[in-house]
Amino acid sequence: MNAKTNIKVIFALTLVHFTGDFYSAFAAPLMPVFVNKLSLSMTQVGLMMGLMRFLSFVVQPAVGFLADRYQTRFFVLGGLGLSVVFVPLSGLAPTFWMLVLFLSIGSFGSSMFHPSVTGMVPLYAGRNTGLSMSIFNTGGTLAFGIGPIFISWFVARFGLTAMPFTMLIGLTAWLYVYQSVPIPVSEGYHLRGFWGSLDEMFGSVWKPLVLMWVVMVIRSAVGQSFLTFMPIHLSDKNFSLVQIGSVTSIFVVSGTVSGLLAGFLSDRVEGKYIFIVAHALMAPTLLVYLWASSAWVYTAAALAGFMVFATIPVSIVMAQHLAPRGKSMVASFMMGFAYGLGGMLTPITGRLADMFGIQTVLWFLCFVPLITVILSFFFPNLNTSRNT
Repeated sequence: MNAKTNIKVIFALTLVHFTGDFYSAFAAPLMPVFVNKLSLSMTQVGLMMGLMRFLSFVVQPAVGFLADRYQTRFFVLGGLGLSVVFVPLSGLAPTFWMLVLFLSIGSFGSSMFHPSVTGMVPLYAGRNTGLSMSIFNTGGTLAFGIGPIFISWFVARFGLTAMPFTMLIGLTAWLYVYQSVPIPVSEGYHLRGFWGSLDEMFGSVWKPLVLMWVVMVIRSAVGQSFLTFMPIHLSDKNFSLVQIGSVTSIFVVSGTVSGLLAGFLSDRVEGKYIFIVAHALMAPTLLVYLWASSAWVYTAAALAGFMVFATIPVSIVMAQHLAPRGKSMVASFMMGFAYGLGGMLTPITGRLADMFGIQTVLWFLCFVPLITVILSFFFPNLNTSRNT
């Protein structure tokens, strides 16, 4: 591994992450519009968002396994193309099931490019693995922040049926990616069978990996529930569509700051301590976000998002340190599979919201991160620091 960071490649990989997640961010802030247009129940909203996250993230390990075995850009280019084309088509959906179809195809595209590009980051990061991963992760987090603002403004100005015109942005980025992203480096696992490859990747470190994965699933379940249902909760409190998009964006964009800070710190201190501090502060900041008045909701959203998203790049760096020969697959477990499985719990959140109310369910979810604080104490000391 070259000690010098390849800035050009890291930028190209970050652009893939940003562009794909930019389109993935369209769905959540538009839920109130889809609810009104198609008369959706909270259960249907939860079902649709859960299916999207299953296809976006839970299937990522299978793609990551293939990405570690074969040298191809098919996953990067094909996946990005599906997201860029099919998510905007959701604005034309005349029925609930057509909406599900368009968003599902776009979500599957997201699952295709994530493992491959994430696995490539350490190969071009040099000695700045934590910082490079946090910059890469920032591309996705920033997209989830800018996306809601953009699409809320766009739909409010031009309407849902104009959404296909937004493909032009993504197709332009796709052309740049086609010219700039190198062919992924294969780990040579195509010479082994399925179980032999898994044993080579994770055989001696599966226990700490599973522990970190459980923590990330719980973190995702809480974060995704707030991303899905806070826009509807804010709509019930008479926030406009643009205001909802702005609050959602602030919640996510603040994660770009915390992700960069956490990535920087992970090159210098043990990642487990970042987990303990960030997750301990999730509960109080989410409570403030839930109960904040209209004058303070933007500040509260920033504080909550800062804590919710801080540990994503740290978890990937720690996992790749434990399993350096399965970078794509292990990254897909921490960022994709964990994120998606947590998001798949939104149908349960939606059903409970239909029964007890959104505010009550979100209030209980605020305390769930305290479980992850306890589990984080059992993380291994990996000594990933480059400067100690």
